[in-house]
Amino acid sequence: MAPALFRVSHLCKKFGDNTVVDDLSLEIGAGECLGVIGPNGAGKTTTIRMCLGLTGADSGSIEAFGLPIPARVGQAKQRIGVVTQFDSLDPDFTCIENLRVYGRYFGLPRSVIEERIPKLLEFAALQAKAHVTPGELSGGMKRRLSLGRALINDPELLLLDEPTTGLDPQARHLMWERLKQLLQQGKAILLTTHFMDEAERLCDRLLVLDHGRKIAEGTPRGLIAEHLESDVVEVYGDGARRAASRHARLAERVEASGETVFFYLRTPKPLLDELSGDHSLRYLHRPANLEDLFLKLTGRQIRDDA
Repeated sequence: MAPALFRVSHLCKKFGDNTVVDDLSLEIGAGECLGVIGPNGAGKTTTIRMCLGLTGADSGSIEAFGLPIPARVGQAKQRIGVVTQFDSLDPDFTCIENLRVYGRYFGLPRSVIEERIPKLLEFAALQAKAHVTPGELSGGMKRRLSLGRALINDPELLLLDEPTTGLDPQARHLMWERLKQLLQQGKAILLTTHFMDEAERLCDRLLVLDHGRKIAEGTPRGLIAEHLESDVVEVYGDGARRAASRHARLAERVEASGETVFFYLRTPKPLLDELSGDHSLRYLHRPANLEDLFLKLTGRQIRDDA
């Protein structure tokens, strides 16, 4: 196995009495996407900030390319690209100018910057918007420009904090396509996301965080197989709760959320046979997925932002 480009060991961070990151360890290799998922307040963004030297850790260590963070964060950042939750594009600059100015922050020669700009605009599918300001771009275009800007220094590692939040499905799919291209080029990606389909499509491995602590780690399919039954039957509508009490014996686990009841099973046929005879019910049979995993490990209750 190739040595890790990025390594976090036993990282801890408190704000007052609140433990935000609790003994977290992770590592990422070249060409690998490591996803970090968890409820609001799980510690995802704080972890990213510590990895960039923006927030100090109480204990533990961070290394990028063998360089300690934050002691040598300036040197490490020369090889890192960052896309934050919220766009930090300069509203007064055109797309080209945003790329050009950002390249200067890295001390890149002008000739290198000018050579990379057309390629990055093409990568972001923004050739036709090269001379417009971010205010004239859609949300998806802004996110693609942010990703393109993060690549101006040709980084080996990308830290992406919820990069597709607020995007419509078409824009999200285009971002996924671009991120897959970067992985194929051998770049490493640390990705935080709230979208379980995004995590399943992009991530080689996942960490599940809750209350700052890692509660599960593995491949998406491996985690599903380890923690969940193979099949889910969702029953909807007025009769769902009645169906739950009537058919609970046929499932390994039953959960209710609003007007939907979830039957988790390894042998779905007996339940489906009984449901098929009740025309008052609507139901859906599907394989277990990452959203089921997320809800089982972290609970269905709504969390406040933290």
